[in-house]
Amino acid sequence: MTESRILVLNGPNLDILGRRDPEQYGTVTLQDLSHIVTEEAARHGLGVDFRQTNREGELVEWLHEALDDFVGVVINPAAYAHTSVALHDAVEALTVPVVEVHLSNTWKREPFRHVDHVATAATAVIAGAGADGYRLAVAHVASLQG
Repeated sequence: MTESRILVLNGPNLDILGRRDPEQYGTVTLQDLSHIVTEEAARHGLGVDFRQTNREGELVEWLHEALDDFVGVVINPAAYAHTSVALHDAVEALTVPVVEVHLSNTWKREPFRHVDHVATAATAVIAGAGADGYRLAVAHVASLQG
């Protein structure tokens, strides 16, 4: 029997977490987030495929993999949330739950961050909970598995 897995995608600049604007994003690193996600998924009997890229097209291609290979998606599209119709369309095409997560509360930030194309296609959005948002997102995807 194949293990059920969640796809966790991280967008641009998340590879430098812990060094980039710690007042806004905290001191958590991408590796820390990977551990948080893996531990939470294991609590629910799920595996994780955890990825990061700075390229929009790569995120779209990875989302397409969720059409067949994953029971849900957690995505932090970072700045692409505010600019990418392509990500919106890729998320909208999925039949599995998709939870968008942001470390900061984007609605308390600059006005250009108040537009979120991915959110309008996602199952749920968690913003402003810091690293705990990833744990909550995994738990929510797991809860939708039945």
